[in-house]
Amino acid sequence: MNDRITLRRLDDMHCHFRIGSLLKEVLPFTAQYASRGIAMPNTRPRAILTGDDIFWYRDEIRRALDEMPNRYPFEPLMTIEIRDNTTPKIIEKAHRAGAVAGKVYPLGVTTNSDEGLRDFDSEKISETFRAMQDVGMLLLIHGELDREHTLVTKREEVFLPTLFKLAERFPNLKIVLEHVSTRVGVENVRQLGKNVAATITAHHLCLTLNDVVGYGIQPHHGCMPIPKDFDDRDELIVAATSGDPKFFLGSDTAPHPREKKECAKGACGVYTAPVLPQILGEVFEKAECLDRLENFTSRFGAEFYGLPLNDGTISLIKSEWVVPEQIGSVVPFRAGDKLQWQLA
Repeated sequence: MNDRITLRRLDDMHCHFRIGSLLKEVLPFTAQYASRGIAMPNTRPRAILTGDDIFWYRDEIRRALDEMPNRYPFEPLMTIEIRDNTTPKIIEKAHRAGAVAGKVYPLGVTTNSDEGLRDFDSEKISETFRAMQDVGMLLLIHGELDREHTLVTKREEVFLPTLFKLAERFPNLKIVLEHVSTRVGVENVRQLGKNVAATITAHHLCLTLNDVVGYGIQPHHGCMPIPKDFDDRDELIVAATSGDPKFFLGSDTAPHPREKKECAKGACGVYTAPVLPQILGEVFEKAECLDRLENFTSRFGAEFYGLPLNDGTISLIKSEWVVPEQIGSVVPFRAGDKLQWQLA
């Protein structure tokens, strides 16, 4: 039995680092074990929409890194939010500023998507996607649509025809279906060409809808896309542990202060950064696929983004510990639970 795992330092291809004091609170956890992280752009009060915003947010993250007692080798990978008014000129300037991707939040599907994309079929947004294809920026999509008479559990399935159209219309545009959460989503990504991949979160490998509302409302499990059925969770585990390079880590770690989760209208997001590699160790061990963990966490994402593999390693050791009930202002995933792996 393995009691130690050594992995190449991780790439987390979906991170919410926030801004201000919360940024300084949460960033060190990802930087401990990841050398790169995709910085999501739906920050508030300032969203990341342009090249100027890229410069500002990257400087904020770097200042937070400089203030850490332990300085880790971490690079934020920057993105901008793609809205209906995002133009090819904005794309070109953002790419020159260092943006590796543009992120689409369809209107109203998740936290801070109140100004999200309304029309995937307009000629104007097609010109924007074409500009991204030309400069080599990836298109990252929160793959849900909020349609009338559509349950929240069906939003991803409703979006999938749009994914097919985009993949066919822009065959040289790399597209990532973020935090895929359904069996049919996994199947669709497998069917599409090499320009389409998907990220998978640790919490979607662990949770079903029962864990959100089945035993009383559990707000710290509430996220978008919402966890689904047992078959969906099991298919995500199969995809993550399969060795298929179309599927790689994007944690969607999404911290909110406790009071913003435990209230009448709780914010969506699961804070996995403090326990991410430890949770993945448990999932892959249970699936008897520990030998495939490094590809999922540290190779496939880099290769899809066209990045060199990270230098350096981290180690997990088999040693039981209890996740704190609260870390700073945020309740972490699996708070109060015993985990079997911990960072060496």
